[in-house]
Amino acid sequence: ALCAGRRARQRRQPPVRHALRVPPVLKRSGWAALAVIIVAVLFAAAVSRSIYVHTLPSGLIEQLFGEDANEGPFAVRVLLRKFYSIIAFALIGFVVDRALPPTRRPALRAALIVAAFSAVIEIAQKVRHAPEGPLSNAIDIACGALGGWLAVTVSHRLQRRR
Repeated sequence: ALCAGRRARQRRQPPVRHALRVPPVLKRSGWAALAVIIVAVLFAAAVSRSIYVHTLPSGLIEQLFGEDANEGPFAVRVLLRKFYSIIAFALIGFVVDRALPPTRRPALRAALIVAAFSAVIEIAQKVRHAPEGPLSNAIDIACGALGGWLAVTVSHRLQRRR
């Protein structure tokens, strides 16, 4: 009976975990470093006039949509820029969410952080004499919030399905 008791205790022990298991704090530190790099690169791109000019495929837009496509409040160029910004801000929202500890409302936190980052970009662009007005700035900040919220919402829903 003593031998059987030993076997039962041996079976109940938790399995040996892999030696390369990374603690959550170190994972967050890695995500934080990546977030800093991405934020710095995207900030530099957002305030650079030469990058701004090179990311607009003006010739392609005119070929696909005609010459009138870049006129008015819903110009293809403007809508394309807003789409770019939502994608870029989603990337920031994703890495920031991974870098920070869990919270009850991660999507709201990401939306607020990314919107604040977007506001900083708008201020930096204003200092560099960007031609955009207050409405455009507000829309850009809203795109930032949307991108941050979207990234975290999609990421967390995909994680729940696993």
